[in-house]
Amino acid sequence: MKALRAFRVLRPLRLISGVPSLQIVMNAILMAIIPLMNIALLVLFVIIIYSIIGLELFMGAFHKTCFDQVTGAMMEDPTPCGGIFSCPNGTECRGEWEGPQWGITSFDNFGQAMLTVFQCITLEGWTDMLYWIHDSQGNTWQFIYFVSMVVLGAFFVMNLILGVLSGEFSKEKEKAQSRGDFQRLRAKQQMEEDLQGYVDWITQAEELEAAEESNAIQIQVDISGAKKNSAVAGLLRSAMLPLQQVVEIGRAHV
Repeated sequence: MKALRAFRVLRPLRLISGVPSLQIVMNAILMAIIPLMNIALLVLFVIIIYSIIGLELFMGAFHKTCFDQVTGAMMEDPTPCGGIFSCPNGTECRGEWEGPQWGITSFDNFGQAMLTVFQCITLEGWTDMLYWIHDSQGNTWQFIYFVSMVVLGAFFVMNLILGVLSGEFSKEKEKAQSRGDFQRLRAKQQMEEDLQGYVDWITQAEELEAAEESNAIQIQVDISGAKKNSAVAGLLRSAMLPLQQVVEIGRAHV
């Protein structure tokens, strides 16, 4: 039951349906999942390639540092040596050190190499890694590895994620605008249809009124013409005589 109650924290997500702009952002993120998976595979491919190259070039490069020649104690601030870094007087460079950052970031095995490459791609301390390599191996060609990794991994591959999200956001925004335009056009058409129906109804009512007036005029013309005819007039008087008798009887009773 407690686990089910934990899903109550999802209730604020209902607010997404009430905010159109936030709904566009969430739809863009959901639609970008599949392209982002493809980019994630590309990032993984780049990390694997540079990890293999780092294993071949820099394995064991961070284990040498300066030790006191008399006491054999390691220097207080250990730094990789063997390249451009020279040990102070009274110390010598030996390979008995675990490495910088407690040996976590190194190229000693494939897992640590992948972790180190990922750290450099995220631009977190990649310059320190470059300087440590220079201190341990020199500064001739080593910078090419790190600069190419940062350019390809950080400035190109990682920015593809922002490009995909931006593209999906633009598509969702265009869809939302198209839906809004369609709804406005539909409302306009509905208003025009209602207005046209009202106009047609008024027109039909006017036509019916004009037809009734013309029929009434035609009847009056027919009656006046019938009065001029003596035979028809006699028939009308004979038809009106019973009606006059009924009216006179009614007046007598009154």
